[in-house]
Amino acid sequence: MPLPPLPDADWVDTKDTLHLFLQIIGKIRLETHPKLNHWWHVTLYPHVRGLTTGRIPYGTGGFEILYDRVDHEVTLSRHDGRQSGFSVPGLTVVEFYDALFSRLNAFDLDIQIKAEPYDTKSKTPFAKDTAPAPMMRRP
Repeated sequence: MPLPPLPDADWVDTKDTLHLFLQIIGKIRLETHPKLNHWWHVTLYPHVRGLTTGRIPYGTGGFEILYDRVDHEVTLSRHDGRQSGFSVPGLTVVEFYDALFSRLNAFDLDIQIKAEPYDTKSKTPFAKDTAPAPMMRRP
């Protein structure tokens, strides 16, 4: 059975926004996960609900970030069972960045990233990107 058409013009803004949101999460993994051959420590992994960092070692424990495409939210989980999350629709890049980093800080995860997009149309640092960030929801 052929796949239905996927006209890029209908969702390019969503793709660009999602790319920036996932770069923020990916840069957190890049900065905190122990280095592995061939940059394997950088990837996000498929999850039944979206994409995940998988467990990232941190201090004597670890944490995980899940970008949930079913409920359109991000969940941060600590090794000790604590969880915190936020809803994604309607957020600008700076709001997404602030929401994620405020939860990291609340969990005593002191993480610094190079907070600039890489290889995207946007050149605005994450902490200053207040442009509307459209996200289409699945029907």
